[in-house]
Amino acid sequence: MSTKTPSRLEKILAAGHRAVTSECGPPRGSDPAVIEKKAALIRDHVDAVNVTDNQTSMTRMCSLAACIRLKQMGLEPILQMVTRDRNRIALQSDILGAAAFDICNVLCLSGDHQSFGDCAQGQNVHDLDSMQLLQTVRRMRDDGKFLGGDDIARPPQMFVGAAANPFADPFEIRVLRLAKKVSAGAEFIQTQCIYNLDKFEQWMTQARDRGLTERVSVLAGLTPMKSAGMARYMKNRVPGMDVPDEVVSRLADTPKEKQPEVGIDICVEAIERLKDVEGVAGFHIMAIEWEEKVAEIVERAGLYPRPEV
Repeated sequence: MSTKTPSRLEKILAAGHRAVTSECGPPRGSDPAVIEKKAALIRDHVDAVNVTDNQTSMTRMCSLAACIRLKQMGLEPILQMVTRDRNRIALQSDILGAAAFDICNVLCLSGDHQSFGDCAQGQNVHDLDSMQLLQTVRRMRDDGKFLGGDDIARPPQMFVGAAANPFADPFEIRVLRLAKKVSAGAEFIQTQCIYNLDKFEQWMTQARDRGLTERVSVLAGLTPMKSAGMARYMKNRVPGMDVPDEVVSRLADTPKEKQPEVGIDICVEAIERLKDVEGVAGFHIMAIEWEEKVAEIVERAGLYPRPEV
């Protein structure tokens, strides 16, 4: 029933080019100029832009509205959807809303626990989990059916993605969890921030051995560090993050005013190394509230100009 998605991201990957994505966090207010400014900084250097969905459980402008703004600006958005806040009725409804504006990429996530955010007393919904959401989007697209079984008039045409964390414990099940997401319908994967390159390469080897990289496009996630303090915080305070001591030391041994520059260097060096890893189909650059550095990273890593498709 479905026809081929018009997603630029899918076309880039299908053509064998290295994809580049980045992300914009919506504001904690209703001023669209905030996300428009962020998007303008990265628009010419990426193939698509993730829009986060109330990240860290902080109440923000909804991802769908922000995606529509980006679409109106001529960018290709990736709608992030978390299962924390909506039941299956609302999730399917929002997918239709996105499709009405020809938003053609979606990233299916569980979402951070509400205790991290500004409404700790809020109720988790999780009527579906992230894998069931993947299955739902694929059913709506490929079969043209709602979960309840009824036909959809103009089924949504979306390139369907999921997230993966190669570093969470226990490491032994990380590739198994990836395999489950691929089986559930993920067509592209964006990973957690990578600092431990050796461990990531080990994860990729296991994924290749299971044939997963032939079934899904893996975009390696990179976040440039602004400072040694940021590196220590991510190492010690962020669950599922693996920041080697040598990364912290390299920043800590650098004069404070030069640490942002070294953080960019580390990010670019990581991209250059990961380009040679079989199965890495591209890069997801998450410059958190540092969008002005995305262009520099992409250019220095030899990923610019972006190809035409």
